[in-house]
Amino acid sequence: MFKNLITKYMTTSKEKLYTQQSSEEAISIKEKDITSNLDHTTSTFKSIYSYPNNSDVKFRDIQIGGINKKAVLVFINTISDTDMIEKQILNPLLLNEEPSRKIDDLISAQSVSTAKKIRDILKEINKGNVALFIQGEKQAFIINAANFQGRGIEKAENEVSLIGSKEAFNEKVMTNISLIRKKIKSEDLVIESTTVSKRSNNEVYYVYVKDLVNDELLQTVKERIDQIDIDSIQNLAILEQHIEERQKSIFPTILNTERPDRAASFLEEGYIVLLMDNSPASLVLPATFWSFYHTAEDRYVRLFYGNVTRLIRMMAMFIALFTSSIYIAVTNFHAEMVPPDLLLAIAATREKVPVGAILEVLFMELAFELIREAGLRIPGPIGPTIGIVGALILGQAAVQANIVSPIVVIVVALGGLSSFAIGNISMNFTIRICRFAFILAAGAFGIYGITALFVVGIFYMVSIKSFGVPYLSPLTPKYLSSGDTIFRRMLKNEIFRPSYLKPKDMKKK
Repeated sequence: MFKNLITKYMTTSKEKLYTQQSSEEAISIKEKDITSNLDHTTSTFKSIYSYPNNSDVKFRDIQIGGINKKAVLVFINTISDTDMIEKQILNPLLLNEEPSRKIDDLISAQSVSTAKKIRDILKEINKGNVALFIQGEKQAFIINAANFQGRGIEKAENEVSLIGSKEAFNEKVMTNISLIRKKIKSEDLVIESTTVSKRSNNEVYYVYVKDLVNDELLQTVKERIDQIDIDSIQNLAILEQHIEERQKSIFPTILNTERPDRAASFLEEGYIVLLMDNSPASLVLPATFWSFYHTAEDRYVRLFYGNVTRLIRMMAMFIALFTSSIYIAVTNFHAEMVPPDLLLAIAATREKVPVGAILEVLFMELAFELIREAGLRIPGPIGPTIGIVGALILGQAAVQANIVSPIVVIVVALGGLSSFAIGNISMNFTIRICRFAFILAAGAFGIYGITALFVVGIFYMVSIKSFGVPYLSPLTPKYLSSGDTIFRRMLKNEIFRPSYLKPKDMKKK
């Protein structure tokens, strides 16, 4: 009986298995060139596109006037400009009466090119362009007609500026390039593109100023992107993780910005910017620690205002990192550092709390992170409201229940709010993670633990490089630059580009 059950189970399991299939034949077809037989070519493309099951792929049979040849237009109507196809491609071809005119002269589209290999033609069709096959021709005419749908230009959400430009990148790469070109009207601004994935054919655009960027740096960036061997990279956030030097480091080494004006200012310094479709941002590389600390608005306000803002931001960074850990260190190990009156006040608030200071702080820090994460995931304007209400209710209830003391609520709230002063999302994550590390170090060794961890962190940061550029440059190692690190100088005194980039032109004119 037991044997029968096993046999039945094995039989049933085998029936559920799917047979292994291969796509080698389809891949080999795509590597071939098209033939002069129009029917054969059309049949091949219909098979590849699963026509007519694939409802947005269109095959339009026509008879070209004048030259009296059969032709087929192939395009995807959801990503192509159908009005343009009708006015600039179909009508001129159908209404032509002159037999001597060439196809290039008949079509009034922006650009017309040719391709022979099926893979290349498919790539253009998938970009929204039109492929024109003509009886007797061993090549296809590729006509630019792409029209991807997307949202318009909106305000920046993560890098808000009160004085500067309000425009932000969106998911259409051509719009993003246009926004950069609007700010840098130079013939030296170069936009190069390359394909980074095999199956999805995602394209990356290199943006740089030809007479500024270091050629070796540009080549290094290109080589690292060329080494990527993957089926699909949907956006810049995923690309960033593939090209980072230290992928397990908690410190970001590539700057992500959604502001065209900030990307343009980096380009004018000799940096390289990467753009992709589906990404409402750009990647700036290489990046130093200071670029994550700066904001776009630092340069838009007067020298004194900008430097005071930077000082506040630096203080906020240290408060976010050390407030909770110093509280634990002082209350657990170094009570003699606190004035007696303050010590008595702290002791009085902790009188009824049953757990130690480290557990108390960790509980509130985790609660704060939970509220922040939940506030981000709740849709619409409810999120911030829920976050604030949740924090108030949770904090008050925790104090009344004697789980935490009021001073811990103040300490954690101060550190949490200070972390929001760091505008860059990646550096914000770094600060939040490091804060927990400092709390644990303080709980184990007090101030000595915090100091030791801080020194190790500095050593680690000194060892980091971003595409060959030291992370803390130009401060250490020392490089000639405009001195824009913790504070900035007057704009008229910022006459040098950062020499760690080895730009072709060091001096700003």
